Amino acid sequence: MSADYRFCPCCATPLALIGSEEDGGFKERLRCPACDFTHWNNPTPVLAAIVQVGEQVLLARNAAWSNRMFGLITGFMEAGETPEDGIRREIAEETALEVTALQLVGVHDFQRMNQIIITYHALARGEVRLSPELVEYKLLDPSQLKCWRAGTGLALADWLRGRGIEPVFMETLPSEPVQSNPAESH
Repeated sequence: MSADYRFCPCCATPLALIGSEEDGGFKERLRCPACDFTHWNNPTPVLAAIVQVGEQVLLARNAAWSNRMFGLITGFMEAGETPEDGIRREIAEETALEVTALQLVGVHDFQRMNQIIITYHALARGEVRLSPELVEYKLLDPSQLKCWRAGTGLALADWLRGRGIEPVFMETLPSEPVQSNPAESH
């Protein structure tokens, strides 16, 4: 359950873990005992992109990450936009690159962060200029990429397999909480 959601947004009563019949089954959720508000705690959709510039893949390091991990370009959808529009926007905002082609790679769950990650392969062109959210980037040949066994790491592995490259996985996961899963170069 979401530890940061403790009070009802409608009446400010403390939420309680209350069971109820839902769609033919019994489910415990955080609910308000005063007004029957339910905190559904549904996963958040996150967009990710394997950004290809020429023959190389762009990986970036988030300013909030304390270690030297590099990951895919990621971000949240805005209200009223499609996933494709959202990832085009995120790539432009974070890298200043123009997307010329976009293809869905896959959808993966990332339960640790309660997210569903929708990953695209994006062909892009232009000069990389990072937003303040990112501090550095690398352009790597696909054969140099390392994946990890969750979220965008699984999407990157799927993309590599689709190109006839057997993915190499990192041995351990990064320790800091991140919006999505980083991949690291050799």
